[in-house]
Amino acid sequence: MSAADWQAVILTLKLALLTTVTLMLIGPMLAWWLARKRSFIASCVEAVVALPLVLPPTVLGFYLLWAFSPVNGFGALWLQWFGSPLVFSFTGLWFASIIYSLPFVVQPLQAAFSNLGKDYLEAAATMGMGGTERFFRIVVPLTLPSFVIAGVLGFAHTVGEFGVVLMIGGNIAGETRVLSIALFDHVEMLDFNAAHRLAGLLLIFSIAVLVLVYGLMKRRQQRLLPCS
Repeated sequence: MSAADWQAVILTLKLALLTTVTLMLIGPMLAWWLARKRSFIASCVEAVVALPLVLPPTVLGFYLLWAFSPVNGFGALWLQWFGSPLVFSFTGLWFASIIYSLPFVVQPLQAAFSNLGKDYLEAAATMGMGGTERFFRIVVPLTLPSFVIAGVLGFAHTVGEFGVVLMIGGNIAGETRVLSIALFDHVEMLDFNAAHRLAGLLLIFSIAVLVLVYGLMKRRQQRLLPCS
């Protein structure tokens, strides 16, 4: 691959890793709140979180582009505070990635938290454990496979996104030109050999990650099975 393609690979991994770490910090808290709340406000928040699943990426990208614009709302405040525009920058791409990959992290965790029985938590509460201690010592170990699935889905979706990335980041080499944009460039220029290399790299990487994750999850499930 060319130096520009390797640059796109590194930038994509950086974006996906940073986005996944951020989502794994905020996603569990949001998922825990949604799993435990039964109110109109919680339903509204849940619907907003799930929007990237049903909205076309270009629609979501358009509204994010409007919100991040230097003359509107958050984008104007960002420009005033930091002196640089949010659109067509890696930071803007990172913020957009957090938004469009959020449901892929929140929903698996929310489902796991909702299906978690209350017996363990009630027993831990009688032993004097606080809410935070119960979450990290009871909830997280029992739902660990869902944390793995959430992290993998968030990472994979960030790597593969195209529409929102193009709308927010454009095609700036070394700044916003990620793998999906580089692949599109090669196809647009009819350079199918280079396109095959990038597409094949993404395909092999995705399969390898999924095989590794599902293998680890099955091994963990076997360890949890009672001895016969």
